[in-house]
Amino acid sequence: MTTPLIPGYCTMLASKQYAASFGKDCAEGHYSDFLNVHLRLSSIGIGTFPGAPTDEVDAQYAEIIAQALTHGINVVDTGAHYRYGRSPAAVGAGVKQALEAGVKREQMFLVSKGGFLSFRDGPPPDLQAWFHSEIVAKGLGRAEDLTQAHCISPEYIGFQLELSRQLMGVETLDAFLIDQPEVHIPAIGKDQLNRKLEKVFMVLEQAVKDKKLRYYGISTFNGFRVETDDPLFQSITSMQGHAEKAARAIWKDDQAKHQFKVVQMPFNQVMQEGFTRFSQATGQGNIGSTIQAAHQLGVYLMASHTLFKGHLASQAVDAVIQAMPMLKNHAQRAIQFNRSTPGVGTTLVGVSTPAHLEDILAVMKLPPLDKTAYLKMYERTE
Repeated sequence: MTTPLIPGYCTMLASKQYAASFGKDCAEGHYSDFLNVHLRLSSIGIGTFPGAPTDEVDAQYAEIIAQALTHGINVVDTGAHYRYGRSPAAVGAGVKQALEAGVKREQMFLVSKGGFLSFRDGPPPDLQAWFHSEIVAKGLGRAEDLTQAHCISPEYIGFQLELSRQLMGVETLDAFLIDQPEVHIPAIGKDQLNRKLEKVFMVLEQAVKDKKLRYYGISTFNGFRVETDDPLFQSITSMQGHAEKAARAIWKDDQAKHQFKVVQMPFNQVMQEGFTRFSQATGQGNIGSTIQAAHQLGVYLMASHTLFKGHLASQAVDAVIQAMPMLKNHAQRAIQFNRSTPGVGTTLVGVSTPAHLEDILAVMKLPPLDKTAYLKMYERTE
């Protein structure tokens, strides 16, 4: 007998109550407004990518997520392929613990991703043979949908959305992102990828219609950081255009509003392109950075790689050290740098060791840097 999925999704009223109760020890400015629906989302979120695929790490993640959710962090990010599908299940275990501690499902914002293959039993010895038996033979994709262990087909994305819901134990995901779709561009070109994405967006709009999902978007590694003439460049306005077509097709309404509302990109003190590179067109001839453009275009931006795969936990840029002498260590400075960036809604920190959660909980008790102090760091780095 299957366990029933937990109903609900993040709401304005419940997230406001969360900020006033579980977030009562957090400093002013710790909660961001999610677009015009005014969900209150924590400026720091828990990421679940790092860590070995072991029972011990699963238990640690569940404990970390439960602790975070009961201490003012209400954004949790995972992916269908993270740690071979173990991370979404660990998120589900942590969510259950938090529910038992009094946090409501409607107070959490839960994100998953799809695209990279979910090897439930670890990487197969023969990828092509595995792909044929597990994907092609089951009608989830075709050979031409595969690049670098990444499959972009409507059927496979639908499968990974469903897998995420089941592993996390929730009826409705708050957001589902296509992870690094740009890996397909060298193989098939941008036009062909965008046509595929439009069909994938139709699956996600249908999931919104079926109340399995609230919002969707893309998570990139290179797409939002490179120059506009780079083949891997991704345009938010272009993505919104494809989402609009998908919404109209699914809702059978020319006035239908798409739910492409969340993007993720790497951003930190050494990967500054999201803030400093003006590459995104926002209409009326205006060009902005990805972070600015997301805000102007009604898209919530989450920063990933806050600690740059752990490197920024042991070292920091001089300007950052000078701006934050009061912080205890470089990890806290890295988190504070990101969450203080104007336009970043939530910065994600991958935490698989319980001791590292302490740095997050310490930073959230401080207000983000004011804009003048933040911008001064860039003057020093020029």
